[in-house]
Amino acid sequence: MVNEYRAPDFETPELRGAPDARFEPAPADGVLPEGFFATSNLPTYVKVDGVWRLPRSPRMDGAIVKEADGTLRVLEARYVRKGQPVAVGYAEDGSEGILVDAVGLDGGEGGSDAEFAFMRSEVSREKPVDYGRMAELLWEERENGGHIVWVVGPAVLHARGRDVLTWFIENGYVSALLGGNAVAVHDIEQALMGTTLGMDRTGRPVSGGHSFHMRAINRIAQAGSIRAAVEQGILTEGIMHACVTHGVPYVLAGSIRDDGPLPDTVTDVIRAQELMREHAQRTTMAIMVATALHSIAFGNMLPAYVTTRDGRIRPLPTIAVDSSEFVVSKLKDRGTHQAFGVITNAQDFLHVLKYFVEEAEKARSEARAAAGGDPAGVRVDGARRGGARRKAGARKRAVARAAKSPDSLLPAKT
Repeated sequence: MVNEYRAPDFETPELRGAPDARFEPAPADGVLPEGFFATSNLPTYVKVDGVWRLPRSPRMDGAIVKEADGTLRVLEARYVRKGQPVAVGYAEDGSEGILVDAVGLDGGEGGSDAEFAFMRSEVSREKPVDYGRMAELLWEERENGGHIVWVVGPAVLHARGRDVLTWFIENGYVSALLGGNAVAVHDIEQALMGTTLGMDRTGRPVSGGHSFHMRAINRIAQAGSIRAAVEQGILTEGIMHACVTHGVPYVLAGSIRDDGPLPDTVTDVIRAQELMREHAQRTTMAIMVATALHSIAFGNMLPAYVTTRDGRIRPLPTIAVDSSEFVVSKLKDRGTHQAFGVITNAQDFLHVLKYFVEEAEKARSEARAAAGGDPAGVRVDGARRGGARRKAGARKRAVARAAKSPDSLLPAKT
């Protein structure tokens, strides 16, 4: 469904004869040695003791460090500690022991037309969108217990996409929801006041509506949190209600322009990054809808690929949706090369995708029914149960990590 990754041939004379990567100690906490190697989101191999290895936790704009146990890890500079070995060099062709694979994810020239070609996707509103393949990817990720992260802006609420996004949450297609204060505020305003930004469902302003979002914030503040408002019966429907009742974690990253904010909004920007980063490290599919700021922020945290449980590498499906070509182009220009751009409004995207997901579910259900007691059907159901168990366990671990201080994310001192 997505391009197959084609790994470099490490038996070529150039790569076989390449030297080991060089490491120099960090001169101080949060300071990298001069000439440090700056990472991208592409597969990056580092030669250590004659073996080409992939560092864990890949992302762009980081440094490659060697842990005390010899493993390699990509870290942002602020987490590097004095004395920790940091990879140095500028060359990306392997000549200095570091190889950035810029072609392996695009499937090569012989890639099939049926492949969902993320790395080769151009941004244009004239380009047809294969919602059917997109729905299949989403369905497969859910069945396989993947971590599907949605990054959404408040336009989803204003564009009348709220009910559809709630449906995706309730049906297991959202593993984590990321956004800003406004997404939750306007969802809660709709639930409590029947308006978004003071407008009813027809888009007409209502009397006194300019203050409704502040009244919604106040109700949640009185309850203590979004979860408390759900448990107290104050918040009874909508996106945030669905996240709470279906155990879907969410990160609301604060901004300088926020009203309130809600008690759940993370106003420490570094802490918000850390919480988003935890989801980025586990993401197997990302869908970003109508938010330039949060899409670019999360896109910078994502690798362009996923390492599967059996050790295979595949592209990370990343779908970026906006009514403006500029926003999606900016996301790709900032380094999220794998983003597949869908130029349309949030309402149309969500409704059309939901239709095709329902069609995919129907087709799979009919196939299982036709198979009767066929073991293939049993395997599909087993995968669903196994995926659900893995997801539940991952959520418990995420909650435990989130309860710790930011220091828990730091590497061990060497």
